[in-house]
This record gives sequence, C-alpha cells and structure tokens, in this order.
Amino acid sequence: MSQRRFDQAVQLMRKTDPHVREDAFDFLREHADAYVDELIAAFAAERDDHGLRRRLLELIAEAMSPKALGVFGEQLQATDESLRFWAVRGLEMLDSREAEQVLDRARAGGWIT
Repeated sequence: MSQRRFDQAVQLMRKTDPHVREDAFDFLREHADAYVDELIAAFAAERDDHGLRRRLLELIAEAMSPKALGVFGEQLQATDESLRFWAVRGLEMLDSREAEQVLDRARAGGWIT
C-alpha cells in the first residue's frame, strides 16, 4: 500500500463532511493490517483532534497486530474513556498471552474494570 494513499485517507478523516470522513475510515479499516505502522505513527503524532485519535486507535485495533501492544497498554491510563475503550478492545482482539497480561495488570491497578 502506498504512503500517499494513507496520507490522503487521514487528511480526508479530518474533513467536516461526515460521508467523506466515513469513506476514508472505511478505506483504512479495510487495509488496517497493511498500514499498522503508519496508523501507530499517526496516532502518536496527533494531539489536537481527539475524535481523530479515537478513530485511529480503533483502526489500530482493527489491524490486530502485536506491534500495537505498547500503544494499547499506554492508553489504558488515558483520561479519555473512548481511548481506554479501544485500548481494551484492541488488547482483547489481539487474543494473546501478552495482551491478557497487560489487561490483568490494568485491572489489578484499577485502571479498568
């Protein structure tokens, strides 16, 4: 997959037209596994648009890549409930021993229920 198509899709996800945003999101969801590194980088770089951060984390979860384990672990302590939700969901979707351990530590620490 090309970096240019990824960059265009992320830019379209910033548009005000909900149909344009949804089409870009759908494109990235279909190709999330191919763009997991780019999605993680875009998520880390995004600071201003909380809605976009949530959608990027959802796409990272859809990729179901072990590369995202650290991202999900960090977001379990986020103040934004939607980011915590997608972090938990992403860890559940990984369905690995490592992901379960992260979830167990978060529950023991009281970060999630």
